[in-house]
Amino acid sequence: MQDFAMAAFSVFYMQNPSFLAHQKAIRRSKGKDNAQTLFGIEQIPCDNHIRDMLDPVAPSYLSPVFNKVFEALQKHNLLSPMLWYRDNLLIALDGTQYFSSKKICCPNCSTTERNGTVTYSHGAITPVIVNPAYKMAIPLAPEFIVPQDGNDKQDCETNAGKRWLMTHADKFQQFGVTILGDDLYCRQPMCQLVLSKGFNFVFVCKPDSHKTLYRWVELLEEHGDLNQLSITRWNGKQREIYTYKYASEVPLRDSEDALTVSWVELTISKEDGEILY
Repeated sequence: MQDFAMAAFSVFYMQNPSFLAHQKAIRRSKGKDNAQTLFGIEQIPCDNHIRDMLDPVAPSYLSPVFNKVFEALQKHNLLSPMLWYRDNLLIALDGTQYFSSKKICCPNCSTTERNGTVTYSHGAITPVIVNPAYKMAIPLAPEFIVPQDGNDKQDCETNAGKRWLMTHADKFQQFGVTILGDDLYCRQPMCQLVLSKGFNFVFVCKPDSHKTLYRWVELLEEHGDLNQLSITRWNGKQREIYTYKYASEVPLRDSEDALTVSWVELTISKEDGEILY
């Protein structure tokens, strides 16, 4: 990779003498920088040229970097502070869009159409190890949302999340792992895949997209069978009421083979009943 980059740099400089002269003038005025002293890069290319060089490079070439970082943290026992309930690693899956245009596109773009206008975009799943007690997070290898050979439908965040699990789950088998995600992931195929890897999951579950589950919750509450717990906490300014409602063995969907899950809801309110969250 380094040889490839340096060769590309050389071609660029040979074809751009004015750029080379400009870089030398900057060096004379500001001295050396980390690119030169640490990596031996004599002249730094512009942003657009870096993008042109990296575009042909498959993202899979970068995955080993994330794996090496994780292995180093594991080797030196630096993952221990990140362990949470029952010594689980919490791995949060979420998607992000890093390119969007109505004019520029490529074969790997995802497309959306609204009011007759097509928008081209690139996105990726960016898994991270998190812990509620720490502000830091440990990034893991991403999975890019790109067209997949043999599929008629566009790729999506959920499918990318499944591919990430299939590719990387084995690296975490010696840990207890809980996968975190929003409502997009809270579908039976995804949940079953997580469980098949020996992992737990905590996914957001919205009423609009899980009508059967919430109908069961309503019936449990109507018959007085829904568990509830309230705790009062002082936040430094006022008392807040944390009300937990929870149930076990409720169906995730309306089917005979529905996966049964545990459900929990938290409502935070003021003492006068005003709901804060």
